[in-house]
Amino acid sequence: SRACILLIRDWKTHGGGHCGLHFLVVSCPCALGLATPTAILVGTSLGARQGLLIRGGDVLQRLASIDYVALDKTGTLTEGKPAVSAVASFLYEENEILQIAAAVEKTASHPIAKAIIRKAEALNLDIPVTRGQLAEPGFGTLAEVDGRLVAVGALEWVHERFQKRADPSDLRNLEHAVMQHSVEGISLSNYSKTVVYVGREGEGIIGVIAISDSLRHDAKSTVTRLQQKGIKAVLLSGDREEAVATIAKTVGIGSDCINASLSPQQKSGVISTLKSAGHHVAMVGDGINDAPSLALADVGIALQIEAQENAASDAASIVLLGNKLSQVVDALELAQSTMAKVYQNLSWAIAYNVVAIPIAAGALLPQYDFAMTPSLSGMQIYTSL
Repeated sequence: SRACILLIRDWKTHGGGHCGLHFLVVSCPCALGLATPTAILVGTSLGARQGLLIRGGDVLQRLASIDYVALDKTGTLTEGKPAVSAVASFLYEENEILQIAAAVEKTASHPIAKAIIRKAEALNLDIPVTRGQLAEPGFGTLAEVDGRLVAVGALEWVHERFQKRADPSDLRNLEHAVMQHSVEGISLSNYSKTVVYVGREGEGIIGVIAISDSLRHDAKSTVTRLQQKGIKAVLLSGDREEAVATIAKTVGIGSDCINASLSPQQKSGVISTLKSAGHHVAMVGDGINDAPSLALADVGIALQIEAQENAASDAASIVLLGNKLSQVVDALELAQSTMAKVYQNLSWAIAYNVVAIPIAAGALLPQYDFAMTPSLSGMQIYTSL
């Protein structure tokens, strides 16, 4: 207000018309308008160089405030290259179980399904023709093989399909048989084993297949880096609690942060609960089972496996093109540094306006006989950028 009074009082004496013009030039909000988008543009460009596909500048702003990171197990903490390591059955040969399971999974896209098919093909097994295949993400696949329905997937889901439960002691014996089968050259603490159950109409569970997947080499270091930044890592998986607990212990995730035997909807429920508690959550996943959680999280992060587009990458805000789990921390650090630069730019822009606008309006004219010249006004607006 003082600047305005001086401007009116000294209009004729000190050239108030020029002061008004300089005031308009210097007060141009270009610096404020460019402070954020310039930093965001540079941030997303740097991300692209690091193999981070960032879908929108607002993603960096949300990622910078994350305090929880939810991690899937299969394909996220593990390599996503599962292989059949053992097969066991009550009454049938191992190859028969593989044939039936491969037939059911023949058109499925899940990595575990592909592992079963690869094993059957490697053994040159004849895969029967199926009809009416139905896949339920997170649970399993159902199809008609040789006139009877066959289900391949999680234990409870297979039980529900045929309303016939196997004897618990028989199941334990089968599970023990496949879980004791080691993977040559791989430490037990460095791989995950998932048990897939095969059931058939009229018989119930007829066999089990163990699927092994190596732990990513950067899984433990990534969890450690997140924890060092004060970010809590939680594990969400549809696998058995035993398998999930083993992987969690290996990478350094506490037992209170383990969530096992989850359906895709239950994974989303965990994300919703964390958000309702006021937390900012990032979800890291790789497959269709993770798509709902990726879409629901504040920031969804998908690993791109084998350079293929999938439901996970479609739902994600960030895609890790390098397929490295460590890129999660790289993205987080990039977001934090970008937002720090945004706040720095805004601070400089506001400080400039606080100092330069009163001078341009003629605040120094009465006492120091100093006023802006056109060239100085232009220089001021240039330096503010």
